[in-house]
Amino acid sequence: MTSFTPTHTADTADAETPTHAARRTIVLANPRGFCAGVDRAILTVRRLLEAQATADIPDGLPPVYVRRQIVHNKHVVADLAGQGAVFVNELDDIPDEAARAGIPVVFSAHGVSPAVKQEAQRRGLRIVDATCPLVAKVHREVLRYVRDGYDVIYIGHKGHDEAVGVIGEAPDHVLLIEHAADVDALEPRPGVPLVYLTQTTLSSDETADIIAALTTRFPGIDQPPNSDICYATQNRQHAVKLVAQESDCMVIVGSANSSNSMRLVEVARQALLEHGRAGGAHRVDDAGQLDRAWFDDARTVGVSSGASVPDELVDGVVETLRSWGFDAMRDVQTVEETMHFVPPAAVRALR
Repeated sequence: MTSFTPTHTADTADAETPTHAARRTIVLANPRGFCAGVDRAILTVRRLLEAQATADIPDGLPPVYVRRQIVHNKHVVADLAGQGAVFVNELDDIPDEAARAGIPVVFSAHGVSPAVKQEAQRRGLRIVDATCPLVAKVHREVLRYVRDGYDVIYIGHKGHDEAVGVIGEAPDHVLLIEHAADVDALEPRPGVPLVYLTQTTLSSDETADIIAALTTRFPGIDQPPNSDICYATQNRQHAVKLVAQESDCMVIVGSANSSNSMRLVEVARQALLEHGRAGGAHRVDDAGQLDRAWFDDARTVGVSSGASVPDELVDGVVETLRSWGFDAMRDVQTVEETMHFVPPAAVRALR
């Protein structure tokens, strides 16, 4: 994943378009959209809904509960809710009858703290854990380093579901920072070795500045053997940077509470500025949020999407841009993703 060779597909446009220079062009970033962890989490809920369709469910109970948003995309959540899944903020929102009836309760792709798991066990809930395996890896890293006598400096976003779950593994031994400016205010315990870990959905550029500040203040700080930023996050950021080189402005499809989508917006905005493009980067949940005025002076618009965004939402943005005169389209391909995660054991056991 350290080497990226961009491949451009042929332009597509109506035959009567007179010249390439006259075209207004959409440049699609590849890869974009669903990552393996998101795909696994959504599949988990769908398979459970299918299995529960023939179950004897007491009146007033849904076929499936999901704690928090399964992934951070409001359209995905609405789609699954329309199929019968009920989303709750906390386990307290699930009645005791659900435990007695064996209604599955899915933990989201972002992971949960041990306290949440313990509460679920205490109540006898039928838990299906859809935590992304790459997030679960960071949980295990926290436990391993704390067991070996370390305190952990965790680079992440306060209040984000993933950060809450990771910190919950050892709250007395994990210090959260969000920005390089936070490093000076850290007060680690004297004499305790330090290691830094990161939220999987951050910008690699952003974390580089924070890590530089950490290693300057704490020269002996350890780092994990491999970056915690997931492959999909890195791939999408690299693709966006390449698309920005030839775009006047960019559209990133993704929800506002999606960390990886918001990082894509930041990466796109910075890359556009570096190449002298003042059109800016705009985030939308779907085509309905596009503003035609954004593209008045644009000849080329780059388009990408976060790792929890269905293809049809990007398709809707593309169709709207085409209706506004962007009559050519091409792809910038950086790497072909082949990563696949098997479903949770509880889903594999379904017949």
